[in-house]
Amino acid sequence: MTDTVEESPTDPGTGRSRWETVQPWLTLACRVGLAAVMITAAVTKYPPALGVEAVEAYELFPPEIAELIGYTLPLFELALALLLLMGLATRYTGLVSALLMVAFIAGILSAMARGLSIDCGCFGGGGQIDPAETTYGLSIARDLGFMALGAFIAIWPRSPLALDRALGLFR
Repeated sequence: MTDTVEESPTDPGTGRSRWETVQPWLTLACRVGLAAVMITAAVTKYPPALGVEAVEAYELFPPEIAELIGYTLPLFELALALLLLMGLATRYTGLVSALLMVAFIAGILSAMARGLSIDCGCFGGGGQIDPAETTYGLSIARDLGFMALGAFIAIWPRSPLALDRALGLFR
């Protein structure tokens, strides 16, 4: 009895597997998609008072910390978006983006568990709302999807149109 290893299908022109051919383009799509989400989230939190109000609604931080988060979170989201678009520190940016989504999910779960009726403030808005208007499940599902994009980028950072590639960090 001989052991046979089943080989993955390869592109006859390059000798690369289908995954090796498709993965960089999937990562590029994830980078651009997640960057678009981050830019949208950041822009909709302006003026900064909106972001501060959204953070305060979670009742997790003292007012000074909530204000700091409200002012800096949109800048942090923009910085992550720029890094994703440039493809710079791609693996780490994907990881940080995924971890940011974990923090957002934890905040939403905390609000839900404590019976708060708030808009998550993820894309502007925020603050108290009617209990019938809460969309915690949808917000968590959406953030899980965004977390998956970040995780995909962190695991498979190689992609075209990336400074990482031009700098020789990922081949």
